[in-house]
Amino acid sequence: MDKQNQKELRKQIAPYEKSSTKNSVRQMINTLVPFFALWILAYVSISYSYLITLAITAVAAGFLVRAFIIFHDCCHGSFFKNKRANNIIGTITGIMTFCPYEQWKHSHNVHHATNSNLNKRGTGDVWVLTVDEYMSSSFWTRLGYRLYRNPITMFIIGPIYVFLIQYRFNRKDARKKERVNTYITNIALVAIITLFSLTIGFKTFLMIQGPIFLISGILGVWLFYVQHQFEDSYFETEENWDYVKAALQGSSYYKLPKVLQWITGNIGYHHIHHLSSRIPNYYLEEVHNKNEVLQDVPTINLPKSLESLKFKLWDEENKKFVSFKRVKQVKEKIKNAYSTPNKEQTS
Repeated sequence: MDKQNQKELRKQIAPYEKSSTKNSVRQMINTLVPFFALWILAYVSISYSYLITLAITAVAAGFLVRAFIIFHDCCHGSFFKNKRANNIIGTITGIMTFCPYEQWKHSHNVHHATNSNLNKRGTGDVWVLTVDEYMSSSFWTRLGYRLYRNPITMFIIGPIYVFLIQYRFNRKDARKKERVNTYITNIALVAIITLFSLTIGFKTFLMIQGPIFLISGILGVWLFYVQHQFEDSYFETEENWDYVKAALQGSSYYKLPKVLQWITGNIGYHHIHHLSSRIPNYYLEEVHNKNEVLQDVPTINLPKSLESLKFKLWDEENKKFVSFKRVKQVKEKIKNAYSTPNKEQTS
């Protein structure tokens, strides 16, 4: 896309870069009220059947994912016009999702500024190695990368570690505001857990909040993973990297069924979100539908998204993600080519 078309596209989406207080409040009501209602219902159901409780917590986890989208928009300053309102609601929903608001806002904004830039990986994104980097790495680096990319690590151990442990600590160069917000989040979580432990008992609290935490964590990591780890994604070195291409080619349109699209706060329109993080989640679908250029982007559905599990390494030469198996095949082919003598040598 040339500069003139980029300028025209910016002009078309600009009207949507303003939040609507009415829409934001409505989303808070239809997200937070059902979540807390389901939590109470889960507590009541324990005395009848824990299977029923688990079913309720699964639905509640979906609403917690939706609460995370509110948190996410607050981090971008796009949920409310007022900065203080974004900070307050962002901190509250951050406590609900075990995410310190200021800390996550920093790392996520870095992710937006460096998405798909091979020279600026490592903050707020999934660990990606190129084929050449992997093949030239030490045994221990390759082993660590394989363990990291294992689905059990990525989607079960990973969410537990990141949300429960990693987010409890500040980064080394964090500013005072960010550090204080992390402390506030941690203190609030301890207070809430203590309160529930003294009222309904820690075991009961864990039986309800545990599944909600794990399911929502798995869903959250999956959404983030699949929206950048698809076969024909976009990665470039600094000198060739382009912000618009990174948004429209390096972020997918995850086409979900309407119910899941609603639960996930339209985050499937990830290409538009990366093009402009100032657009509130409730406008993303409308922006997509009104701009043809935004419809001609990498699109994945639920069945196709499962294929992303096999994509492990970025192939710079062919500009696509490949599996470990594919790299192994290439290595064996090269090895055989060097080890098999040609006819002239044998004669």
